[in-house]
Amino acid sequence: MELDSLYQEVILDHYKNPLHKKLKSSYSAQVHHVNPSCGDEITLNVTLEGGLVKDVSWEGVGCSISQASTSVAADLMIGKTLEQALSAVESFSALMSSKGTAAGDEEILEDGVAFAGVSKFPARIKCALLGWMAFKDAALQSTGK
Repeated sequence: MELDSLYQEVILDHYKNPLHKKLKSSYSAQVHHVNPSCGDEITLNVTLEGGLVKDVSWEGVGCSISQASTSVAADLMIGKTLEQALSAVESFSALMSSKGTAAGDEEILEDGVAFAGVSKFPARIKCALLGWMAFKDAALQSTGK
């Protein structure tokens, strides 16, 4: 199976079966992010405890890219230290800035590497980044930074 086809399947699976897509009532910080260019919206809750990302939950509407990418980000962050999680956000941001020239580090991004092809399409980059930036915002808010 071709790699692009496999990546498309990963994205579709996260879109059809999103992980952690149900806002929890208890959280350290909550943010609401909107992509003004297409109308995608994400509300994301982060719970931090002792420097660890204990939980991430979210609700959202939008295209398959924004919803699947948020699912991947939420699942990836849980159980990481805040430093590891923010490093993953930076790694994903670099991947999205690569204009299709980078493959991403699967050790850091796991299923996030499936979005490498999205970086070739400038109009879709904000869709892919929406949940990741919401996570970063909520994590920093919860630490008072």
